[in-house]
Amino acid sequence: MNRRDFVVRSSLFTAAGLLARSAAFAQAPKAPAAPVTPEFKLLRRDVGIFTARGGSIGYLVNKDALAAVDTQFADTAPLFLNGLPGRAGRKLDVLVNSHHHGDHTGGNLVFKPETKKIVAHANVPALQRAAAERSKSLDKQAYADTTFQTTWRMDVGGEIISAKYHGVAHTSGDIVTHFEKANVIHMGDLGFNRIYPVIDRGSGGRIAGWITVLEAVAKAFSADTIVIFGHAGTKFMPVGKPAELLVLRDYLSAVFDYTQKKIAAGEPKEKIVALENLPGFPDFHQPLPNRLGGNLATAYDELTEKKA
Repeated sequence: MNRRDFVVRSSLFTAAGLLARSAAFAQAPKAPAAPVTPEFKLLRRDVGIFTARGGSIGYLVNKDALAAVDTQFADTAPLFLNGLPGRAGRKLDVLVNSHHHGDHTGGNLVFKPETKKIVAHANVPALQRAAAERSKSLDKQAYADTTFQTTWRMDVGGEIISAKYHGVAHTSGDIVTHFEKANVIHMGDLGFNRIYPVIDRGSGGRIAGWITVLEAVAKAFSADTIVIFGHAGTKFMPVGKPAELLVLRDYLSAVFDYTQKKIAAGEPKEKIVALENLPGFPDFHQPLPNRLGGNLATAYDELTEKKA
């Protein structure tokens, strides 16, 4: 099923229209937001995905409970809360933040009055606050009131939602959230489906760690597991299977390998990052300006950093 088929099949909950998505930028937009078409798609056993602008939202709706993973932006969060099929004005039992970036937590303040509990990794509140200080948006934040170091688990109306921190990757606070009975996982920005990823080195992100995390997650779940990606390329769906996480693993490995070879050949950083298209990954490619140069710069910095 291609991405257009995915949108058409989501019409159970929404009017017909193309699935509106943006490229996955980790910071809140500075320009006025373009209009979006919100889309709800039920995946399995009361668990679904919502897309509008920003990172994908995963959700659970049944007669006994409501839950969500991530909140997108302040302007799209009401589209989710007001349009969620079966909500009927009820508060969410729990909101999980996959990590701290503004396209995943920008709607937290909107969600907070409608949510009983906000959960995130222990590193997330400080990372979110630091990012808000830089963007002068401290007054627009709502932070997790429940945090954990490695694992968290909660019975939510007949579904069990758990989360696990596998280590540094995209940032130092990314988690994988599992709707256990539905067997659906939300990757947040640990999962970019065929699109150049953001690697937030300033927030503790490391390519080597991300490669390890993707391998661990792909191994931990069955072929039947449904994966919700944080972002997807324009020709691809924001849902897939665990094996597809290894496509991103292969891309990150190739970025590392390419950069290492160029460093060994004595090429300067400015020449290494000037590459416009990494061979072997045509599905990731975007016209300039794209994030490939930034990915290569991060790889260079990581490979040449001095070890303590």
